Amino acid sequence: MDTFLEKLVTKRRTINDTLITFGILLAGIILILVVLSIPLLNQLSLGLLLAAGVAYLMYRFVSARNVEYEYIVTNGDLDIDKIVSKRKRKRIFSASCKEFEILAKVSSNSFSQSVQSIKNRIDATSSINSPDAYFATLVYKGEKTVVIFEPDDRMLNNFKVFIPRKMFTT
Repeated sequence: MDTFLEKLVTKRRTINDTLITFGILLAGIILILVVLSIPLLNQLSLGLLLAAGVAYLMYRFVSARNVEYEYIVTNGDLDIDKIVSKRKRKRIFSASCKEFEILAKVSSNSFSQSVQSIKNRIDATSSINSPDAYFATLVYKGEKTVVIFEPDDRMLNNFKVFIPRKMFTT
């Protein structure tokens, strides 16, 4: 019997997201004021058009900070898609759980210094400090990689069928 499971996780806003949003809004407002203060553009009726273009770009950049991750588990295969502002989807990870070297909670002792030092990292969590965050290590696209995500109990049970000795839930 085939198993198909999905979960959607919304990334929490961080201080960096807030600062970037503030910077975009500040730069956009300054640019609109500069465009509207140029007399030649106003005489050619381009000032308002350019100001509207800047406002639209501000909207696009600010809304691009809204990120969701969708986990799809199909018979032990994990696919992770990144959804930006509910309009753009990109597959950021796809592998079989059989390729995992270890699957454990981020808050466990298994998340040791050797795992944390792996440079290639895919973080698909709402927050790295989430109590539901798990990590998996594997060789992905020829490089040692750490994938951090938040599976639910159904997904963990599905992985346990395929990799019972590589999975640590406590």
